[in-house]
Amino acid sequence: MRSKTFRWITILALMLSPTVALAETHPFTVDDLLAMERVSDPQVAPDGKSVVFVLRTTDLDANRGRTDLWRVAIEDGAEPVQLTRHPASDYSPRWAPDGQSIFFLSSRSGSSQVWRLPTAGGEARPVTDLPLDVGNLVVSPAGDRIFFSAEVFVDCDDLACTADRLEKRSADGAPSGRLYDRLFVRHWDAWKDGRRSHLFSLSLGGEEAKPVDLTAGLDADVPSKPFGGSEEIAVSPDGKGVVFAARDAGREEPWSTDFDLYAAPADGSGERRNLTDANPAWDTHPTFSPDGSTLAYLAMERPGFEADRFRLVLRDQASGAARVLTEGWDRSVRDFTFSPDGQTLFVTAQDLGQVSLFQIEVASGEVRRLVGKGTVRSPAVAGDQIVFGYDSLTSPVELYRLAARGEPQPLTAINAGRLAKVSMGEPEQFSFTGWNGEEVYGYVVKPAGFEAGEKYPIAFLIHGGPQGSFSNNFHYRWNPQTYAGAGYAAVMIDFHGSTGYGQAFTDSITDDWGGKPLEDLQKGLAAAIERYPWLDGDRACALGASYGGFMVNWIAGLWPDRFRCLVNHDGLFDHRMMYYTTEELWFPEWEHGGPYHAAVARHEIHNPVNHITTWKTPMLVIHGALDYRVPETQGLATFTALQRLGIESELLFFPDENHWVLKPANSIQWHETVLGWLDRYLERP
Repeated sequence: MRSKTFRWITILALMLSPTVALAETHPFTVDDLLAMERVSDPQVAPDGKSVVFVLRTTDLDANRGRTDLWRVAIEDGAEPVQLTRHPASDYSPRWAPDGQSIFFLSSRSGSSQVWRLPTAGGEARPVTDLPLDVGNLVVSPAGDRIFFSAEVFVDCDDLACTADRLEKRSADGAPSGRLYDRLFVRHWDAWKDGRRSHLFSLSLGGEEAKPVDLTAGLDADVPSKPFGGSEEIAVSPDGKGVVFAARDAGREEPWSTDFDLYAAPADGSGERRNLTDANPAWDTHPTFSPDGSTLAYLAMERPGFEADRFRLVLRDQASGAARVLTEGWDRSVRDFTFSPDGQTLFVTAQDLGQVSLFQIEVASGEVRRLVGKGTVRSPAVAGDQIVFGYDSLTSPVELYRLAARGEPQPLTAINAGRLAKVSMGEPEQFSFTGWNGEEVYGYVVKPAGFEAGEKYPIAFLIHGGPQGSFSNNFHYRWNPQTYAGAGYAAVMIDFHGSTGYGQAFTDSITDDWGGKPLEDLQKGLAAAIERYPWLDGDRACALGASYGGFMVNWIAGLWPDRFRCLVNHDGLFDHRMMYYTTEELWFPEWEHGGPYHAAVARHEIHNPVNHITTWKTPMLVIHGALDYRVPETQGLATFTALQRLGIESELLFFPDENHWVLKPANSIQWHETVLGWLDRYLERP
């Protein structure tokens, strides 16, 4: 026992303090970023003694990630055990209620289907062999049925109808044109083809059972697109009912955030009911209390605003009365789960640059912080403990457990060996006086191998959103350690509009994209340079994506003499063109006071295209062809303006990427190009 304890103390020290000089280390690079194995989707066994989770590894030869299922016992010193090794992707593990098997999704049969793996040993067996891919698996607490989503044509009576229609569309000689009579035409990174993601129920009681569409006729996606998942689906503890979130807004869908919760019999035998029709804003994340008497869910108050505060609501199932539990707590709830007795909720929320774990008493609404620093993900109850994923600016996600009033203890150390081989930059959070004299937070990350007395060039990173936050987490696209490893200091400011600092702070960016945030960025960079004398303010480059890319274009026009170079990834160039080509219209309409044609002046007041005559700073422009949120024409227009103005510029274009860069080979090219651009202008030794 003593040796196991010492082992975990050593691993924990490595994970939390990887900047300590270790033998045979090298500066962190994009190759190290891709080599990290990604832990996700922890699912606690019914007996609370173990956790099954998904582990993603990067296959550079295949230029993709692959996923397998692993299991770890919740005890000191337990080693994780790999459960699946198939070359295909295995994911979405869900325990059978008796704990004797694990359901999961896999593409090993050539399409995504449900499989079942006995926990005592043996081969996985298929549960479904359906004509369409299935996703978002949920298992009934009663163990008698499963729920899943599938892409179907709403007017089809069964899955075979959709499969037949798709086959006819793809047949040789079939016309390829698509006729639309309303928006969405395309969403995120895909053109719409008339199908919807619907929720199906399948009885496990007999071989002749057929999937039942619980959302039949509903002109909505369940789960929501593009990022919704199984957290939008809940099955009652007795297995007789299901609640799901859906936005049934008809032609108003692109400018509506009116998601409602619907209740339906689990077997599809009765009518579904809209439980939250009275709220015109967003309702989601239904979760039943252990005894089924209460339905907890998240709700916004303001329709049309995707960054409103998510309040935690408790609905009495007998009376239908709803009570907002977190009205007096100025934080937006993310994930949450009930304690076994239903008297406490364990929740995560952004809080001052962290994503912390809190407990909230159901009776009183009293909030207590359990884990403060870092980023907590997917909390789940395991007996008298809580299991969760945890990551930080210096460590990828690992699983932890937390006993009552104890300290977090690691369950996994998947990446400990990799972390021991790299040197990272030491991060530090700081605050300063920003717009209107208000406190604003930021992070600095020292270069790897930092030496006192040296001066280091600055990578000034600007987050997207704009209602977002850098947070103390391990990012796989905008990770400051890739800059630190290349010899740069990273500076990141959570300007006005960022999340986790109270709703008023988040709201303050609305209709002021180029005002308060720019002032915070200016004051934040100045404050960092004054506080940290090792920062070389004369050698700085600003980089950002999405809203961060907008801000790079805005800086080019309104702060043109500050930076030696700029990097603009998927950034906004012209608000008019952006409004008429993007897909989710509620976003620009809320941010700029309505549709462009009804609020021209408000859209134009912070429009980068109006200031290109003052541009002079060299800029690298990056864009993906499959980005329908900020369409590729925004990047092309930016590059065209730069070239016509005679400003040093380059365009890196990805024909196979969306708003993000996801393919491993493309990620390597992205980092090499960006760091090469910084090297060109910042004179890094």
